Amino acid sequence: MNKGILYLIPTSLGSNELVNTLPSRVMQVINYIDNYVVENVKSAVQFLKLAGIVKKVQDLSFSVLNVDTGNEMIPRLLQPALEGKNIGLLSEAGVPCVADPGAKLVAVAHESGIKVIPLVGPSSIILALMASGLNGQNFAFNGYLPIERKKRKLRLLELQKIILATGQTQIIIEAPHRNDNLMTDIIGSCASRLKLCMAVDLTMESESITTQTIENWKLHSRVIGKKPAIFLLGK
Repeated sequence: MNKGILYLIPTSLGSNELVNTLPSRVMQVINYIDNYVVENVKSAVQFLKLAGIVKKVQDLSFSVLNVDTGNEMIPRLLQPALEGKNIGLLSEAGVPCVADPGAKLVAVAHESGIKVIPLVGPSSIILALMASGLNGQNFAFNGYLPIERKKRKLRLLELQKIILATGQTQIIIEAPHRNDNLMTDIIGSCASRLKLCMAVDLTMESESITTQTIENWKLHSRVIGKKPAIFLLGK
């Protein structure tokens, strides 16, 4: 029996205008998949309906993969593919497996000889880097910094050393409710000559992307609020 395919299906970053952010290929693929692995079933169903799925949602099968899913559960999620059925891996926002728990599923898929096909879609990390004007030849995504403020400041100083020594752009993401705390610590801890790019609400009508030196940010600071944001530091 031939094994099924694991499709990595991107979702929007918040905009409901999918025609502006997702290619038609994504909409085609969702209509011949019956088995999905998702972070949240409710939001996954909402996306599939928005994307124009023809199949009845009640006829689909959903399995949950999130940060609390144990490694021992991963092989079970791939069982349909071992039985010859295609699986769709859906991210909560953007592309699967980047700042997303789906990477564990893909790793086991490769070990199991299951073909993996990534579909094109928006990545807030790449979109922010593209628009930042910072070094796109050498960059690192650091995910979330420590929540405890003292540790967060120390990590920022470590990243600053890397930037000054190598020119490598450092990309950071934060939970929306901690955006302004991180912004305050970046401005207060990093060298004035470094550049900070703030990319907020990417792909949405309220999108805002601004790059300027830390010195200028001190003069023209802003309140981000609880919005999806990407922070990029460089020189």
